[in-house]
Amino acid sequence: MTKLTPQAAGTFAIAPTPFHDDGRIDEKSIDRLTDFYAEVGCDGVTVLGILGEAPKLDAAEAEQVAVGVSAPGFATMRSLAKASMDAGAAGVMIAPPPHLRTDDQITGYFKQAQEAIGDIPWVLQDYPLTLTVAFTPAVIRKIVMDSPSCVMLKHEDWPGLEKISALRGFQKDGSLKPMSILVGNGGLFLDFEMERGADGAMTGYAFPELLIDVVKLQKAGKRDAAHDLFDAHLPLIRYEQQPGAGLAVRKYVLQKRGVIASSAQRKPGATITATAKAEVDYLLSRVARVDRRANLQPQSSAAG
Repeated sequence: MTKLTPQAAGTFAIAPTPFHDDGRIDEKSIDRLTDFYAEVGCDGVTVLGILGEAPKLDAAEAEQVAVGVSAPGFATMRSLAKASMDAGAAGVMIAPPPHLRTDDQITGYFKQAQEAIGDIPWVLQDYPLTLTVAFTPAVIRKIVMDSPSCVMLKHEDWPGLEKISALRGFQKDGSLKPMSILVGNGGLFLDFEMERGADGAMTGYAFPELLIDVVKLQKAGKRDAAHDLFDAHLPLIRYEQQPGAGLAVRKYVLQKRGVIASSAQRKPGATITATAKAEVDYLLSRVARVDRRANLQPQSSAAG
């Protein structure tokens, strides 16, 4: 299996975890979802991220699905990281626990995390809106420079465009080693994040094809084409990014696309109301005027 490197780029889909309506893991939908991401051209898939409902899985299920390894204790992190790599993962992602506040606490934690997982390539997740831990560019630089196997930043700060510019500035002056930067936040700022120096996207919009196309267009210097396509999807991207409700929307669209059998979340989880479904259907119809991939029937064959 190819391991993650600082040269990683493109589009990595954040995969939701499919469940049956009764809460059991839906292995057939996991296979279908994985095939779907490969068929549309994703460069990688990230599983058991925040929107993968990782905290709702027990240890055995987490190893069955693999690959997020954030954990309260380093022993658990070590075992999950090893299990993930043994299962064929290219690397693992580590998010900060919410109790970290000072810069010294943050850098100290990740130094210990590095010691726990050893030479396994890992991704630093910077998502202060959800994780409540704020990294300055200087703190990110210290974490990365202190961690030989940290090869990527998953950037999800908001506003965060200046942070990308600052990090790329550190690399230009030689104070930061090469590092991949993939961006998340549902793709809300992907259009300008690419222009600031991001290498691609790592997020979970229900149309990963859109993310792939915007990344490719920006890398090809086709700025207006990238923004035109992005703008057509932006109302649906925004709707899907609602805190607490976005995963229900994403799973609903993936179900309509026939990719997963059920939009169910494991409890506790949000449900999508009939009114919200109608709003999503309306947004899909508007996107379909520009992008045929959103031209869906009201119900997918997978819905039953």
